[in-house]
Amino acid sequence: MTPAVLLLACGAIARELESLRRAGQWQHVTLRCLDPALHNRPEEIAPAVEAAILHHRGAFTHIFVAYADCGSSGALDRVLERHGIERLPGAHCYEFLAGSAAFEALAAAEPGTFYLTDFLARHFDRLVKRGLGLDRHPQLMPHYFGNYRRLVFLAQTADAELDELARGHADYLGLAYERHATGLAPLARALEARVLPWQN
Repeated sequence: MTPAVLLLACGAIARELESLRRAGQWQHVTLRCLDPALHNRPEEIAPAVEAAILHHRGAFTHIFVAYADCGSSGALDRVLERHGIERLPGAHCYEFLAGSAAFEALAAAEPGTFYLTDFLARHFDRLVKRGLGLDRHPQLMPHYFGNYRRLVFLAQTADAELDELARGHADYLGLAYERHATGLAPLARALEARVLPWQN
């Protein structure tokens, strides 16, 4: 029998998606993830997603894309419209991880906010320090982060080690630190409304 649903996702939320898939016993869902480093090259997200859709399409009855726009400036939506495929709502993963209302409140309280997720807290050195070249050119720090005032850690799990890492990243960037516990409920709700109807 052809598997029901391919969840084509950003690798930055792979751990969270797999946790939800197992907890919800979504046996009709197969998870495939793209390189999370695409977020440093957002113009490559739409072509990479389209290539994956074309590669996997014949093997699944449905495909759902677990990305937000993620800096693609609408290019991802144009690809998905062409293929008749839906994605998660929102401009970026911070919105669907926190929930739209909570994220809007955070953004309104301080527009100059840099956000971390569990994944970014773990991989900050690779994706931010080295990814932006700050390890080699620390003089670039004001150009990247000069307009930020605080770092908000959107914590999907209760993990003291991650909290400590996130606080250290805030110190490194010279930003005030706040932790906002999101859990996985906002992401679960967004997925269940779109993936569960395809369950056999």
